[in-house]
Amino acid sequence: IGWGVGYLGNGATNVVFPISVIAMSLSFMIADGGAAYMSLKLGEKKKEDASRGVANAITMAVFVSILLFTIGMIFLPQLLNLFGCTDGLREYALGYGRVIVIGLPFYILGSALNGMIRADGSPKYAMASMVTGAILNIVLDPIFIFAFKWGVKGAAWATVISQLVTFILNVIY
Repeated sequence: IGWGVGYLGNGATNVVFPISVIAMSLSFMIADGGAAYMSLKLGEKKKEDASRGVANAITMAVFVSILLFTIGMIFLPQLLNLFGCTDGLREYALGYGRVIVIGLPFYILGSALNGMIRADGSPKYAMASMVTGAILNIVLDPIFIFAFKWGVKGAAWATVISQLVTFILNVIY
């Protein structure tokens, strides 16, 4: 982003970053809690309770995803101000932030499912789905930023597409 857009692009991503951190913390909370419950119930040979716990965790992840998406879409300008957005960064931060908010449900659900997959005894699959998304993001960033000349929005779309792929891989599991 720094090479393709400049310091304002980097500043915009930094202003939006707290939104991603909030989503990450909530998804990890759901994933870790759901995975711990699942592991305990599977250890007790209570498969139906384990399944119910996973379903509850997924339901909670869906609810949190919808809530954060809605808050982000409605209050993005105010959130950016809260996180220190300046007038110079505003255009870049709004463009980047809107796309990132669109991807929040995929990110939250993908991360929550990843925890369940690890607890189900498939840590290699969970790692592979995350690494696939990360590598895809690394590949798509320069294509979208430089080749397509999408700037910070290109970086955001690369991130969201990568999160969508991780989500799909985890749903397939």
